[in-house]
Amino acid sequence: MSIVKINALTVPQEQREVLEKRFASRAGAVESADGFEWFELLKPLEGTDQYLVYTRWRDEAAFQAWMEGPMKAAHQGGGEGGERPKPAATGSTVWTFEVIQQAPPKQA
Repeated sequence: MSIVKINALTVPQEQREVLEKRFASRAGAVESADGFEWFELLKPLEGTDQYLVYTRWRDEAAFQAWMEGPMKAAHQGGGEGGERPKPAATGSTVWTFEVIQQAPPKQA
């Protein structure tokens, strides 16, 4: 079965809009990766300052190939004057899960 990677990003209140705009500007960037299945950016509503970046992959090898290719290149890109922009998150933890049960999306 598939694997899920959840990146828990600690984002201070004043950086939330920056983070959301950066993800919006890269919309569609991961969808063409071999083995990619699903993406969601989850915004906290209360009780935490952590955004969750949820991605689902065919297997670990597909995720690693994306991390070493397109993901690495995207994070090395420079901003104005060739400088990388300051990260919006102050911390990051990646969790890995194996999908062992699932239900199909509800049809509208």
